[in-house]
Amino acid sequence: MNSNENSTQGRASYTEEERRELIEEFNSAGLTQAAFCREWNINPKTLARWLRIERQETEVSFCEVDVRSESPPADELRICLPNGIDVLLRIEELREVQDALDEATEKIEELDAEKESRRGKRKPLRERIPEDLPTERVILIPDEVKAAPECYKMIGEETVEELDVTPTQYFRRIIVREKYVKVDDRSAAPVIAPAPKKRIPNSYASVGLILHIILGKYCDHLPLYRQEQIFKSRYGVEISRKTMGNWMFLIADWLTLIYEALRNEIRETHYIQADETVIKYQDQQRDYCPNGYLWAYHSPGIGVLFEWFSGRGNECLDNMLTGFSGLLQTDGYAAYNTWLNNKKHAEEKKHIIHAACWAHARRYFVEAPNYPPAEKNVRLIKGLYQIEAELREHPELDRAAYRQEHAPAILDQLKELLDQEAPRQLPESQFGKAIKYTLNRWDELNHYLQHSELEIDNNLVENAIRPTAIGKKNFLFFGSPSSGQTSAVIYSLVETCRKLDINPAEYLRDVLTALPTMGQHEAVNWTPSKWKAVQPQPDTPTA
Repeated sequence: MNSNENSTQGRASYTEEERRELIEEFNSAGLTQAAFCREWNINPKTLARWLRIERQETEVSFCEVDVRSESPPADELRICLPNGIDVLLRIEELREVQDALDEATEKIEELDAEKESRRGKRKPLRERIPEDLPTERVILIPDEVKAAPECYKMIGEETVEELDVTPTQYFRRIIVREKYVKVDDRSAAPVIAPAPKKRIPNSYASVGLILHIILGKYCDHLPLYRQEQIFKSRYGVEISRKTMGNWMFLIADWLTLIYEALRNEIRETHYIQADETVIKYQDQQRDYCPNGYLWAYHSPGIGVLFEWFSGRGNECLDNMLTGFSGLLQTDGYAAYNTWLNNKKHAEEKKHIIHAACWAHARRYFVEAPNYPPAEKNVRLIKGLYQIEAELREHPELDRAAYRQEHAPAILDQLKELLDQEAPRQLPESQFGKAIKYTLNRWDELNHYLQHSELEIDNNLVENAIRPTAIGKKNFLFFGSPSSGQTSAVIYSLVETCRKLDINPAEYLRDVLTALPTMGQHEAVNWTPSKWKAVQPQPDTPTA
């Protein structure tokens, strides 16, 4: 077939034989599609469609070859590509390629299944909102039925659920105390109901308003100046940030009773994780905002306690650690060892086991990238964390026994590698610092093997600090040195609620209501853990 035999570009169709001849001619001509179409007077879209069909047929015929057949027709397979080139492949090579592809496909499917299982399927709306929410039922009746209801009979209904919300509503509450006198005895003194005790004397702040401000600042990280703007612009209520700050100070003073009870609860567990974070504060005697510090103490399952200090010296530990005995887990900050080695605390040092944090040790090795020994150390530490993951999945196991069975082999490899690399590295290099940090605390890092209650790292207390870090990005600094301890008290109760899966709004509403009549001896029963213990548990469905 030549170009003179086909001179009708506008032909509607070609026979199968003509199509194949033209494709063979195109494959052997070595021309571009545009040049070939001009020479043979063919519509370019028609040629493109032919080539696409030819490619699909070739791919299907290639994919349908069973390269793993138990009895192949020959040791080699000849495949003709669309451009006319013959490719000769050995059957065994194709088997290996196909096996590799199948293995990769299986791994992808396993990863997809694991990802799906971790994320879980999306729950229906009924399971994602509380069952006790108020329900409003809206019935929509067709206009035809409204016009002539006697002509229709209901045979069923279709329902759609949605979640709605009404804006926050502020209202004025007027408490009226009526006075009475006896009708038959005018000489008797008038009687009147006793005035309700106020949380803040001579203030119009109610429990609901105080709770709203606390949740806004310490849970939702809204500084008081933003809340002042919201009150005024959205609701027409004027409350100055100074007034709200005074309220927070007075409420924190009330809450100190529960705060100290929480401190005792944490100390009585004999296991404290400690850390500190910097927050600036305003000082009228200085023309800049100096650094202050929130010290955090966490006991798993009990709660978190924050203390505020304008410095970071080891004397900040006195309130919490004096008279303490048990496990103390910290990062590598020198103040903890300095406090323990002080002669004044010789008795505490006898009764405190100071444990270190593997997460901090690992962090130093991660900061020395692209160096094989450091990367090997990271992989070995990962093995330690895999043991911890197994223990979390099987809480019935004895943690100390399981660790002592599986962790020493990894720790021995790690120690051997550190001892080998220590003399080869510059002390001030990233890897040299990582080795020094780990070897100097080797015994403290291994304490978790003997004590089942110890965590492998200090991450739980760092997680407790994280919400305060979000807050300080918004409010930038505390307004005064005294406001630091105000925030420390309220943060302690709010973060303890979060750790114990308690709704802080419910807990704080009960506490603020009870505060005016609460005695010091009663405060011990109002810590979040003890409050949770006496709350009615939801009914569990019986099988």
